[in-house]
Amino acid sequence: MGTTRVMLCCGAGMSSGFLAQRVRAEAKKQKIDLSCEARSESQVPQFFGKFDILLLGPHYASQLQNYQELAEKHGFKTDVIPQSIYGALDAAALLEMIKKM
Repeated sequence: MGTTRVMLCCGAGMSSGFLAQRVRAEAKKQKIDLSCEARSESQVPQFFGKFDILLLGPHYASQLQNYQELAEKHGFKTDVIPQSIYGALDAAALLEMIKKM
């Protein structure tokens, strides 16, 4: 299996940027082939087809159903990052969530 491509989505892409950086470091530590980028919500559509998993910041939980419909059309998995993981920038917990997806 090739690299798992993950995109984190938040308002401006900044807070998720820190989390993405930590997830990449944790994946490297665990020898998991994974790329992880952060983008603002407005940029996500231009990257359809370039990620396997889209994880939404907790503040986008109300939009999950919309993204699930897009996921079916564009062939990716999606979910919301729990506030406990997002707020703590807990890369290990997020990586476990990604592995389960």
